[in-house]
Amino acid sequence: MAVFHFSYDLEMFGHLPPGTVLTGGFRLLSVGVAAAFLALAGASLHLAHGQGLHPRAFLRRLLRIAAAAALVSLGTWAVFPASFVYFGILHAIAAASLLGLVLVRLPPLVPGMLALGMLLMPRPAPLPDLGWLDWTGLTATPRPSVDFEPLFPWAAAFLAGMALAGFASRAGLWQRLSGPPGRLSGLLAWPGRHSLAIYLLHQPVLIALVWAATRFAPV
Repeated sequence: MAVFHFSYDLEMFGHLPPGTVLTGGFRLLSVGVAAAFLALAGASLHLAHGQGLHPRAFLRRLLRIAAAAALVSLGTWAVFPASFVYFGILHAIAAASLLGLVLVRLPPLVPGMLALGMLLMPRPAPLPDLGWLDWTGLTATPRPSVDFEPLFPWAAAFLAGMALAGFASRAGLWQRLSGPPGRLSGLLAWPGRHSLAIYLLHQPVLIALVWAATRFAPV
């Protein structure tokens, strides 16, 4: 994620040719990172609520993600008013979490089959081009955005994460992986425990660094 955003910032400040991060390996990287984010969020939902729903914890997490998504929308609207983030990765995680809530206690085969169906089914007839429907991913010409992960088909990655975590639970994988945390495992786990803060802060920091280097570094 940080590599892609750093490359995006370099392009924005003219250090890479226009369109670099939208093609080739960078495009594959961006799709892979977004899919991994959603899949991990789906796995997290299963681990937290697969054995029993905890409404207060779920609502607290949902509100935190929704607030962060709103912050991203406001921040990008201030900088890119014509292409601000109206349904990016955090918006997709929040919406997919509501969908996952309906499925979290069902056998993992159910979200797995739904994920596969979303990826393989023919694209349905487009919805009317009304701006408030763009988040579905089913309108013909959605508004431009610097980060757009609509519910269709991106919820498939979230559901796939739920399914994989559910199958792992049935196989006893999580029990085998659990144990007393060591120093190395604690260090590796730290970014995961603070992933939302890292997501929100890393891009402003990178932009500031690239701006400073562009402004003050000798040519």
